[in-house]
Amino acid sequence: MAIGAVSLAVAKACAMLLNKPLYLNIALLKHNQEQPMLFMPLLMVSLISCGKSSSGKLNLMKEVICIPHPELTTKQGVEMLMEIRKHINKIIEMPSPPKAETKKGHDGSKRGQQQITGKMSHLGCLTINCDTIEQPLLLIQEICANLGLELGTNLHLAINCAGHELMDYSKGKYEVIMGTYKNAAEMVDLYVDLINKYPSIIALIDPFRKEDSEQWDSIYHALGSRCYIIAGTASKSISKLLEQGNISIPKSNGLIIKHTNQTTMSDLVEITNLIDSKKHITVFGSTEGESSDDSLVDLAVGLGVRFIKLGGLSRGERVTKYNRLLTIEEELVQNGTLDTSSSSCDARIGGQEQETMTLVKV
Repeated sequence: MAIGAVSLAVAKACAMLLNKPLYLNIALLKHNQEQPMLFMPLLMVSLISCGKSSSGKLNLMKEVICIPHPELTTKQGVEMLMEIRKHINKIIEMPSPPKAETKKGHDGSKRGQQQITGKMSHLGCLTINCDTIEQPLLLIQEICANLGLELGTNLHLAINCAGHELMDYSKGKYEVIMGTYKNAAEMVDLYVDLINKYPSIIALIDPFRKEDSEQWDSIYHALGSRCYIIAGTASKSISKLLEQGNISIPKSNGLIIKHTNQTTMSDLVEITNLIDSKKHITVFGSTEGESSDDSLVDLAVGLGVRFIKLGGLSRGERVTKYNRLLTIEEELVQNGTLDTSSSSCDARIGGQEQETMTLVKV
């Protein structure tokens, strides 16, 4: 249980003795002591949650995640997402429509659009009640339109499907919406339809549980050129991945890696090198039960991962990490060691440049 903590403590002590920031110490470890240009990982910020923990009928979307355009700085991305979050809060706080407008259903109960309500989750974002797959996406789409932002241009979406949480083992099917069940093959069709309807979604995280390897293959071949298929919980542990040297089961474009109790700094360097060599995407994620230690951010920058997933822009343990990310970006700019070319547009992420925004720290 202490391996990961001890390894991180050694890395921190080494950085202090060398009078270097932790992220640079990790980068030197990764690049055999040759000082590289560093780039900032792209943000994956959870805006809302409407999975099984919500009071609505929708189970599919444990996290609706926003990814700012890669040509934006981290400062600009955080500022934009804070504005979107503020508008979500306003909608959540809106009063219910007058009772006179409600209609009665066939059973005599009141029928109509359910008021969107929410509460803060441990993910640092609002958990809201939604009854359809479209509802949370239309909510964000409407807010972006009101702010003069365009989904698919200024920012993109990712969905954490948390497929393992949707499975009803008594029926052998995924419960996408309360009372609505789909088998694994039907889930592939659902995801293809979703991406066709909302092309601004450029990543699906854990669309299936890891046992459904055939469906992972199917969705990869159907959507892999248009959308990142990312294995998080469905992926094996870092130690097993390194032992087997195979990151292609389940079939995916990328993996979410985390610094856990069993993971050393050398393990993280080795696994990111392996993922890079396979032309996969690395997402560095936070673990459940996060502390306020912001070292995770230094690790992500030093390892040169493509994305960083820290949850929402609320709760102290997450806000601390976002502020550390902003501080590192400022240091790299001041030192002239920020590689802006590494954040150039990917084939899945295109569009025009966003004008500069003024930063207000989280």
